[in-house]
Amino acid sequence: MDTIVRVMRPDEFEAMRELSVAAFGDDAQIRLLLNLLHDSWAWEHDLSFVAEHSGELVGQVLFSHAFLDTSSGVLDVLVLSPIGVRPDLQRTGIGGQMIRTALAALAARHEPLVFLEGHPSYYPRFGFRQAGPLGFVAPSARIPAAAFMVYTLPAHRPGVTGQLVYPDAFWRAGAVGPPG
Repeated sequence: MDTIVRVMRPDEFEAMRELSVAAFGDDAQIRLLLNLLHDSWAWEHDLSFVAEHSGELVGQVLFSHAFLDTSSGVLDVLVLSPIGVRPDLQRTGIGGQMIRTALAALAARHEPLVFLEGHPSYYPRFGFRQAGPLGFVAPSARIPAAAFMVYTLPAHRPGVTGQLVYPDAFWRAGAVGPPG
């Protein structure tokens, strides 16, 4: 499959949002999360990546700004969420291609870390590791320890630890921890 992963254009937000909603089974929570993130301080256009195939958007992965509360102050970090692929193309490798391409693009940025809540057997293949044993604290006790993961970018310096602070959009959308 000939799929291109690129930064989303601002005029593609609505199409990307609807693609995400469909990828999550028409989940209203994803729509709300994306709307809240898009209208918040955590949003940056260059952090929204899409997969395009034959001129159509078929996948998306979003990174947003968050904070790491460290002993020496607050550090700007990123959160990967959500990621989705059009239902008929799920399990074809598009999600992995988006993650690899996006992480490679993020390597040139100043943020040192990317956090996520995700399936512990899927994300390690991209270099994510459980965050707790590395000294990071999840933003909520509802997040299973095995699902709280971190990826180090080139700007990371060893010894940095702290608690992840999600943007308020995640809390307002009820997108923290496993589904209730």
